[in-house]
Amino acid sequence: MKRTAEQIALDKERGRLMRRFHSACADYGLLEDGDHVLIGLSGGKDSLLLTELLGRQARIYKPSIRVTAVYVSVENIGYQTDVAYLQSYCDEWGVPFVHKTTRYDELPAEHRNKNHCFLCSWYRRKALFDVAREMGCNKIALGHHRDDILETLLLNMVYGGNISTMPPMLQLDKMPLRIIRPLCLCDEAGIRHYAEMAGYKKQVKSCPFEQESSRARTKNILGLLAELNPQVRDSMWAAMENIKGQYLPKRKLD
Repeated sequence: MKRTAEQIALDKERGRLMRRFHSACADYGLLEDGDHVLIGLSGGKDSLLLTELLGRQARIYKPSIRVTAVYVSVENIGYQTDVAYLQSYCDEWGVPFVHKTTRYDELPAEHRNKNHCFLCSWYRRKALFDVAREMGCNKIALGHHRDDILETLLLNMVYGGNISTMPPMLQLDKMPLRIIRPLCLCDEAGIRHYAEMAGYKKQVKSCPFEQESSRARTKNILGLLAELNPQVRDSMWAAMENIKGQYLPKRKLD
């Protein structure tokens, strides 16, 4: 059967994202034989793509991995996703699906002054850790793409006074789990384009606080930088791997 122009374009865009996915896994050693990877599935375009790519990877003999997708809903946040759609989507890619519910009424003392975005993320992440331990997963895959990582770099420099970001792989200090970000070399615009072409279903209701966050404003700043230099994302990523310490301030030790 002859393929349509739309099918050819979809396969081309999928191939581009898959190549970046495989490059990230190879460059940063994200996947190994025997891994049981928990996918943090939010229902957004990034986590849907992550589920598809890891679902495809799990069908490959080498490395031999298992994957499980987990959707965490926070009862007292107006963010809704069609859980039945997530289940059917995971079924399509042969990925087991788990739905975990949490809420954040009682706040730890150290987090009582944090904003809604931080608290929602903190409790969702905690729920993912709990499920990972219960299921014996050794890695948690999150759908952060290159733009997310660069925005975090800017946020930490502007607000945190440090040069750091979300790395492609992070070993947790207090538990035998690693966070991996296989979409770290994929750009948001490309993911959005693919999601539209593939017909990804959007959330029933988006987060009510997403436009109020510092991250949303930082996203706009990254867009302005791209107007100055269209290759700014490539340059910023290269800069993180090319730190020239001898040309940075260094305080004299007593």
